[in-house]
Amino acid sequence: MTGEIVVATGSGQPTQKADVLARACAALSNGDDNAAKAIIGTDYPHVVGTIAQRRYTLPEMLRTFYRDGFLDRYSGDRLIHPGALRLLSVVLPNEFPAHSNWKMTETHFAFWELFPTIDHLDPVARGGADEASNWVTTSMLRNSAKAHWRLDELGWTLHPPGDAQQWDGLSGWFTDFLTDRPDLAASAAYLGRWLRATRTVQAERA
Repeated sequence: MTGEIVVATGSGQPTQKADVLARACAALSNGDDNAAKAIIGTDYPHVVGTIAQRRYTLPEMLRTFYRDGFLDRYSGDRLIHPGALRLLSVVLPNEFPAHSNWKMTETHFAFWELFPTIDHLDPVARGGADEASNWVTTSMLRNSAKAHWRLDELGWTLHPPGDAQQWDGLSGWFTDFLTDRPDLAASAAYLGRWLRATRTVQAERA
C-alpha cells in the first residue's frame, strides 16, 4: 500500500460520503487544513441533534396510529393496538404470553412484530424535529432496525397511511371486549390506561 488516496469521480454518480472524507484526507496530505475543513463543513457537516427524551402520552400515540390507519409506514403491514395485544395475553396466557420484563423467550413475537410505536422519519439525533409532522407509525421491530438511519440509507420506502375506518388495529374489539367485562378492565392498570386513552381518541374522531 502506498498511502495514495483514490477518490471516485464517476460522472452522474451520487456523492459518496466516504469520498468526501477521502478528499478531506487528500487536502490534509497536501498541507491544506482549511480546505479539509471546508470540504467536510460543506459536503458532510456535523449535525448537532438531540436525543428525544420525552415520553409520548397514550392519546398522542393513538392519534398517530389512527392517522396512519394502524399500518407500519415502513413495511405497509397491519399493526395491532397495544392494549389489544396485552388483552390477548391476559385472556390467553399460554398461547399468547407476555413477560412483565419482555423476556423474549417468554413473550410472543407479536409484541415486537405487530406492536405499534412512534418513530421519527428524520431522526432527531441527526437534526430531525420532534413534532407530529415527523412522526410515523411503525412496529417495535422495525423501529429498532431503523435506529438513527434515514430511509434512503436503508433502501426503505415510506408507505402511504392506511384508513382507520378499514383497519383500526382491533381498537374497536379492545374497547368493546372490555366494556362488556369491566372487572377485567379494572384488573390490570395497563389495560385501564389504554382503554381510557382509546375512548378519548375515539370520541375525538366521532
